[in-house]
Amino acid sequence: MNLFLHSSFQPMLLSEVKEPFDDENYFFEMKFDGMRAVVFASPKSVRIQNRHGKDVTSKFLELQKIKDLVDRPTVFDGEIVCFQDGKPNFSMLQKRILGKNEAIPAVFVCFDLLYDGKDLTRVPLEERKKILDKFRDTDYFVKTFFVVGNGKKFFRKIVSNQLEGMVAKKRDSLYFVNTRSLEWIKVKYLKREWFVIGGYGYTVSKSVFSLYLGEYKDGKLIYVGKVFVSRKNELFVLLTRIERKKCSFKENNFSEEVHFVALKWWAEVEFLERGSKGGLRHPVFIRFKKALVNFD
Repeated sequence: MNLFLHSSFQPMLLSEVKEPFDDENYFFEMKFDGMRAVVFASPKSVRIQNRHGKDVTSKFLELQKIKDLVDRPTVFDGEIVCFQDGKPNFSMLQKRILGKNEAIPAVFVCFDLLYDGKDLTRVPLEERKKILDKFRDTDYFVKTFFVVGNGKKFFRKIVSNQLEGMVAKKRDSLYFVNTRSLEWIKVKYLKREWFVIGGYGYTVSKSVFSLYLGEYKDGKLIYVGKVFVSRKNELFVLLTRIERKKCSFKENNFSEEVHFVALKWWAEVEFLERGSKGGLRHPVFIRFKKALVNFD
């Protein structure tokens, strides 16, 4: 297949496991908190697609310079990332995607080569990596660093640097478009914190409700976001019993109806990271406990 001319495919996706592991048959790479992208480059032009096949070329004009790195039709797989203080920052990337701040530079972090004058998808990953090495790193195109075998140690470094997670890929894996592969695995580093439950809300689904969460800063309860919980959880009934009109959050500008409650319960939430305004990305409810102190 000539992938350079085939514009409708989606990149190979990852499966997921909870714990890091060691295996000499795997490469271990950093999981970048960015936007998955396939770059179609030739000496004359660059076209960029996201993981859903949508053309996003116009949003990242600085990546047109990738054409200077190739001498024939080439297809790269990777992530578009915005960095802050040397770390990926998804909030900054979102601003670029929305066209709010084009001054924020974007970098294409490349981890695979699918086409280089010919189809490479049936070439083992280890060989594709060797061919990819011929392309030089620049300030807009960077190849991923990887280690072989020692995934647990590598993951400890991910955690110590507060990064998103790790990806493990079998060294002999082939590339299958439109597929979620069991040979490519992600291990996320998720954070957990306790938050005050300041209210709850009903959702479109009758099977879940939402918790409105806050944390104290300078003696004031600041809203950080909401998380969904099954209505079968006993917390739902407990909150309906302590409902009140008073809002404890510093700001009360919710666009939807919120049932405010007395500050008697905390929720432990697992999440990927904090947004630029302190909000939680991809929160998941873990458990709840009773507050030891009355905050009202």
